[in-house]
Amino acid sequence: MLRDRFDHIPRHRQFEPTPPPAGAEQTPVVIVGGGPVGLTAALDLGQRGHRVVVLNQLDFIAAGSKAICFSKRTLDIWNRLGVAQRMIDKGVIWNVGKVFRSSRREPVFEFDMLPVKDQEMPGFINLQQYWAEEYLIDALLELPNVELRWGHQVRAIDPAENRLDVSTDSGSYTLKADWVIASDGSKSALRDMLGLDFEGRVFEDNFLIADVKFEDERPSERWFWFDPPWGGASSLLHKQPDDVWRLDFQLGWEIDREAAIKPENVEPKVRGMIGDDIPFSEEWYSVYTFQCRRMARFVHDRVIFIGDSAHLVSPFGARGCNGGVADCDNLIWKLDAVLGGADRALIETYNDEAITTADENILNSSRSTDFMTPKSAVSQAFRDAVLDLAEHEPFARPFVNSGRLSTPVAYPGSTLTVKDRDSWDGGVPPGYPAVDAPHDDAWLLRELGGEWKLLAAAPVADVPLSTVVADSPTAVERYALTPGVVYLLRPDQYVAARWKNFTPADLGDVPWLT
Repeated sequence: MLRDRFDHIPRHRQFEPTPPPAGAEQTPVVIVGGGPVGLTAALDLGQRGHRVVVLNQLDFIAAGSKAICFSKRTLDIWNRLGVAQRMIDKGVIWNVGKVFRSSRREPVFEFDMLPVKDQEMPGFINLQQYWAEEYLIDALLELPNVELRWGHQVRAIDPAENRLDVSTDSGSYTLKADWVIASDGSKSALRDMLGLDFEGRVFEDNFLIADVKFEDERPSERWFWFDPPWGGASSLLHKQPDDVWRLDFQLGWEIDREAAIKPENVEPKVRGMIGDDIPFSEEWYSVYTFQCRRMARFVHDRVIFIGDSAHLVSPFGARGCNGGVADCDNLIWKLDAVLGGADRALIETYNDEAITTADENILNSSRSTDFMTPKSAVSQAFRDAVLDLAEHEPFARPFVNSGRLSTPVAYPGSTLTVKDRDSWDGGVPPGYPAVDAPHDDAWLLRELGGEWKLLAAAPVADVPLSTVVADSPTAVERYALTPGVVYLLRPDQYVAARWKNFTPADLGDVPWLT
């Protein structure tokens, strides 16, 4: 039985298994996988009015150690979908990261993940993945056109027919879809069924995650150590809600993984980090080896891969789940347009732009990993020299790489991006995400929403799109909105084009404008 296979997984919230339908079915969109990425895709599609079926082989939200760091860009996306405030209310807000070395008490480097102030969302929040999933599910349960099926496992797929064979503990059935979105994780069964695989690197190093519970008044910041005094090459500390803390320890390559998570072996590391006088209890211990890999393509006819099913990165930089939510944001407005009659070729721009994002994340993640875990004498000497200089020389501090934290990726070379025909001093270039600003006693990104919009300093006449008129000096400055300047924003709030002396005819130069 399916349920018996997952008895070892701790549960955050249990659901009743969904009975299988009486016979074969057909639906516009099936999403395979019920993690935060698949749920985000379902929520966006559902709010756009489409019927969606989500197949989750589990009948519960899993507890335990998974994603915890959610970036401003992810929060902006979730805010558009109406779920960000619950995340923020529960989560731990942080903007500042500090990097320490050895037993030195002062950081050798620190950074601010929200350098541009006066925006609605913070730079980052820390929130256990199971809370994020719960809030997304609660929002989905309010949509009558989205069906969450618990305990439904895909056993086979016929790509020619886009037909899925699905099994449950109460019987099996077939489900045919116009589109299948594969969001079934790093060990994607759909990827295997289609004979596809990853390309890239597996890093020869192991890390221990120790989620422990204790009370302490440490600030809500990301703390990272190189050569910590309690041993190992690096360590990381994050505060989570409910007095839970994420502790991460680099272990090396040739280790006994089972021995590494035994409490008697974990406790000395925890004690080294938090001290001997603070009582703590175990929440979750695990060892992981990470990869930086991706599929060659994410779109395979009418099967589309998103999140960890399409690409994998190391956890340093929080680019995994955040990259997956970015996939959703990029894909769903395009799929919405295609379901409404647009040319299917629009989906190919998801493949191109999502691969651009994945490659950027893999590049940054690989560089972080190489800096943190040097594998040659030259790499070690470079790392040590950077850390030595950073203690005294400000110019060296940006070279300290403890994980380049997740930020949105730009698409200046995309076929959806119209290059500037004018010279600009300031503003947001085409291919870059919109920047939030105060607007009409609220916030600009809220007003932009999830549709094609124009942004200007004054109303724009004779155009088929609605115009957001920037009404704050901050917004006018951030977009360099002088008279005649008009921006065109995509439904995912990326700048598609901008003009200094706009005329309605300029919209004819924009591909796929719907």
